[in-house]
Amino acid sequence: MWFWILLGLITLFIITKAVVIVKQYEGGLIFRLGKVIGMLRPGVNLIIPFFDVPIKVDLRTKVVDIPPQEMITKDNAAVRIDAVIYYRVVDVNRAILEVQNYEFAIINLTQTTLRAIIGNMELDEVLNKREHINSILLEILDKETDVWGVKVEKVELREIEPPQDIKDAMTQQMKAERLKRAAILEAEGEKRSRILKAEGIAESYRIEAEGQAKAIKIVAEAAQQYFKDEAQLYKALEVASIVLKDNAKYVISENIMDIAKNFIKKETKQ
Repeated sequence: MWFWILLGLITLFIITKAVVIVKQYEGGLIFRLGKVIGMLRPGVNLIIPFFDVPIKVDLRTKVVDIPPQEMITKDNAAVRIDAVIYYRVVDVNRAILEVQNYEFAIINLTQTTLRAIIGNMELDEVLNKREHINSILLEILDKETDVWGVKVEKVELREIEPPQDIKDAMTQQMKAERLKRAAILEAEGEKRSRILKAEGIAESYRIEAEGQAKAIKIVAEAAQQYFKDEAQLYKALEVASIVLKDNAKYVISENIMDIAKNFIKKETKQ
């Protein structure tokens, strides 16, 4: 009885060891007595227990943090920089056979490469050319990790921390720039306000001058018409006076012209 129970447990253990389940996003190799005899495929894989050793690799894109480290720039300034690397395995054979631990190797390669790049740049370049550093680092890492069957997809410098005295100087510079911009904006606003005020006064004077010119024109036209009508009436009265003086049937007063003038003035005022 106990013999069959023990035999069953041993058989179950062997079957369990003989079946390797590989997920869709995984790959791997099968080693038999130290030699590669095949690849692991997604799904169920059968191996010989105790003789075959399966090694699986995650084929998805992985993210690894590069710990912050202090680096010296070309102008002898110390900066602390950390980064993040995105990579994935593209060749299972090389990722397992060509490097012992590809993730550890990528981290160390990134640190040494980044230190060399920063050492050839001045502090201002390091602070202002983040994208340039990213592109150079990505190009170098992608080339170096190709022999490991790994592709580096993206590199990002996450934090660049200059020395404290440099940070204080940068803060003062930023404050001075903000004050300068505020002063410029205030001066431009005051200038614009004065221009608008001057334009308003000039427009007021122009409208007033146009009104006065129109009034003068109306008065001039009225005066011209008045004197024209008065002159014609004076001329008519003068002719009538001459004619009537020569006629004996009518007697004209000598001050008839004065009376007519007064009548015209009264009619004009009305």
